[in-house]
Amino acid sequence: MSANTHPAAAPAVTLTIAGSEATGGAGAQADLKTFQELGVYGITALTCIVAFDPKDSWNHRFVPVEPQVISNQLEAIQTAYDLDTVKIGMLGTPATIDTVAKSLQSQEWANIVLDPVLICKGQEPGAALDTDQALKAQILPLATFVTPNHFESISLSGMEDITTVEDLKEAAKRIHEASGAVVLAKGGVRLEGDDAVDVFYDGETLEVLRAPKIGDVAVSGAGCTLAAAITAELAKGASPLEAAKTAKAFVTEGIRNRVSSNAPFDALWQGGAGRGPAL
Repeated sequence: MSANTHPAAAPAVTLTIAGSEATGGAGAQADLKTFQELGVYGITALTCIVAFDPKDSWNHRFVPVEPQVISNQLEAIQTAYDLDTVKIGMLGTPATIDTVAKSLQSQEWANIVLDPVLICKGQEPGAALDTDQALKAQILPLATFVTPNHFESISLSGMEDITTVEDLKEAAKRIHEASGAVVLAKGGVRLEGDDAVDVFYDGETLEVLRAPKIGDVAVSGAGCTLAAAITAELAKGASPLEAAKTAKAFVTEGIRNRVSSNAPFDALWQGGAGRGPAL
């Protein structure tokens, strides 16, 4: 190394505990691409493997990773690095949730960002309901920042429906009161109007974040990427509100520059934010 060469500052290290999504649009793949784009060193512990089935309307084929294998991954990661920031994505089974909760509780964290992937659309008993109840009981209380989508905001707040920005504000307040976490409740394309609206609430500051809607169909990876971008920004020292604003802008550009495929949905491109506006 020459006398004029200075080593670069070490990047913040960020962990995502999430599933693999084979088409690359969501899950751990989206998280790692987001981390890289935002200048942090990304690590992943895989909880499950999801491969959409093209022969069955692109429905999920879900294979959980064995709890011991998840535990082994987290043991290696948490021993190798002094981590203080983690994002939680798709967990998928009560056994996985229990394993992840134990690993999270084995150390102190500055930031636990939860993308609360809820899968039960009704109140029917069964694996989906058991998984959602375990997530709410074991992971949500550990979270410092939670990013529910429209459906998840309804479920976590206990509200009948969310149709207006005022409803979304009420949901954000209820979720904060129940969890103690900072909340970014996402309206996305689900609410009427020209803007994609999210509501930030930390117990004191309530702020509505808006960006013009880009199309009226949800794009694969938007929720994963938003939570991952918040995670990266928090790891770099941003305040929760700053992190939310940066993440929303990052996701908006990713949707604008989305990637099409033979699947019936487009995928957000995490590299889109680096392209700038089209000339």
